[in-house]
Amino acid sequence: MSGGSGPLPYSMRDVGASGAYNNAKFRHRSRLKMFLQSLATNSSKYRCGKFTVGKFLSLLMVSGLLYLFLHKSPDGFVPGELHGKEVHNNNVRKAPNIRTFWRKPPRLPPRLPPNEIYKNNTLLQHSPSEWTARQKKVKEAFEHAWTGYRNYAMGYDELMPLSHRGTDGLGGLGATIVDSLDTAIIMGADDIVSEASKWIEENLPKRISEKGQVNLFETTIRVLGGLLSAYHLSGGDHAGTGYSGIPASYTKANPERLLEVSKDLADRLLLAFTSSPTAIPLSDVILRDRTAHAAPDGLSSTSEATTLQLEFSYLSRVSGDPKYDREAMKVLEHMKTLPKVEGLVPIHIKGNLYYLLAFMCSPSSGQFSGENIRLGSRGDSYYEYLLKVWIQQEEYRNSSLKYLFEMYTEAMKGVKHLLVRKTVPNELVFVGEFPFGRNGDFSPKMDHLVCFLPGTLALGATKGITKKKALESNLLTDEDIENLQLAEDLAKTCVEMYFVTSTGLAPEIAYFHIEGNPEGGPDGGNKSNKYVNDIIIKPLDRHNLLRPETVESLFVLHRITEDPKYREWGWQIFEAFEKYTKVDSGGYSSLDDVTSLPPHRRDKMETFFLGETLKYLYLLFDESNTLPLDKYVFNTEAHPLPVMQSVEQASHSV
Repeated sequence: MSGGSGPLPYSMRDVGASGAYNNAKFRHRSRLKMFLQSLATNSSKYRCGKFTVGKFLSLLMVSGLLYLFLHKSPDGFVPGELHGKEVHNNNVRKAPNIRTFWRKPPRLPPRLPPNEIYKNNTLLQHSPSEWTARQKKVKEAFEHAWTGYRNYAMGYDELMPLSHRGTDGLGGLGATIVDSLDTAIIMGADDIVSEASKWIEENLPKRISEKGQVNLFETTIRVLGGLLSAYHLSGGDHAGTGYSGIPASYTKANPERLLEVSKDLADRLLLAFTSSPTAIPLSDVILRDRTAHAAPDGLSSTSEATTLQLEFSYLSRVSGDPKYDREAMKVLEHMKTLPKVEGLVPIHIKGNLYYLLAFMCSPSSGQFSGENIRLGSRGDSYYEYLLKVWIQQEEYRNSSLKYLFEMYTEAMKGVKHLLVRKTVPNELVFVGEFPFGRNGDFSPKMDHLVCFLPGTLALGATKGITKKKALESNLLTDEDIENLQLAEDLAKTCVEMYFVTSTGLAPEIAYFHIEGNPEGGPDGGNKSNKYVNDIIIKPLDRHNLLRPETVESLFVLHRITEDPKYREWGWQIFEAFEKYTKVDSGGYSSLDDVTSLPPHRRDKMETFFLGETLKYLYLLFDESNTLPLDKYVFNTEAHPLPVMQSVEQASHSV
């Protein structure tokens, strides 16, 4: 960990009056020293002629002092630092006292700049067996989360782990079950695969036909995406299953049944597209009535409308029915025609003509509303899917879908030009916002949701292969290399949003100190962190919802750069989740305040903790041939779907 962002190796009670660590209790006592102390205790009884034991000890002391003077470090007799961290007492380094001279200096590792620690792997490189052991811990966490859900909330959308009950906030389709299924398949948690598959087969079709209103976006990314990913990983899509590195669980999940349920759900969701007077789908669907309607204000979230294509396009491929892909892709084709600010777009779009006429007195439709530009909530996954839809449909990358990569490229240039800033005093790189448009004031605010961006930038640069391979094959442009560097810089900032807090867990939103901006506020509580004065965490933003975006980017960056520091950072984040969010009776809980100890819990386990956060952590510690990034795209809910080759390519690969 760099930048002094972790806890000190020992507590402050181990710091002596001199300001240096007293390591005696961490070392074995010297047998020679014990013998000499025994001699000194009885010095009046033992004399060897005129050369007394006392004189002998005095001579040893003088020799020892001479040795210390000849071999002292440049910074003093006993360095007051350990593992690159300095310890001060009231910010004053005091002269060493007499006890210091008697003590051997602590054995220190080589002093390395923070950013070099992970490049020199002799200190922090773990063997494959150690990473396997850590991966096992993540699997155990998933099983603990599932146990709490199964015991107290089976069939509900989400678990309330403290009150031991379930809640339906996503339409009552058992969202946690479907969101967790492919994670269980990937981890080889066969019992959970069986339980989840059985519930889906016996209950989900009825739920779909009887339930009421669901949100198009949330239902697509969590439920439809989860069903389709489980279908593929269970062997349903025989053409591409061999790429996954995961044995197909033929006996645990029924892929034909999963596809059947997927089609039934998608047919109902499709009404949001076909009922809209514009290319922008309506936001909500009444499943039992097979009807759809817009939000009360007639506006659609830009990210929600444009983050549906991976799932519907894949369903068209495996079902043989082009209607799903056709309707979903109309949205992106329409987005291509709209005006943008250096590739960036506002976070709302007008979606329904009736509401526009009634409430906004505007004859236009399918146009952006407002000027708020950000890569956080309501804007984030638009940029993600520009790239991922282009990657997914490999056969059309250089033809009909070329415009998507061009839009992505233009948008990333706009991000770098307009939104990227550095903090003071320590120059953390972050992505801010324009709440009132390009001509308004810049806000140094960054949602945790923005931490998807490092992974997306890295994926866009190498298209999923390793940086080393891309360089050897001369595939990277100067812009690709620049984007990779920005990805690594932003990942560092996202990680420091965790390490700067008292709990080691990130807040939902952070603000940053920048030159000439009066923004101020409380820090994260970890005073030993180098960036404690760079990052501001306001009282209303201190909660943590168990979000996945940072560990998602760590997973992608580790796969692409092969740098072990991303695994180390991910492990520290996982340990913080274990320490502060784990509920003994089962499940994990969101937190109200990551800056205080002990943190107050919110009594909510989001489905994405099992569907995304733990999945990405597990894959971070896995081999690179499991779900390789040049063969799979992960939807915005972390459900892996295969890159779709042409029929000729697929048959040739097989």
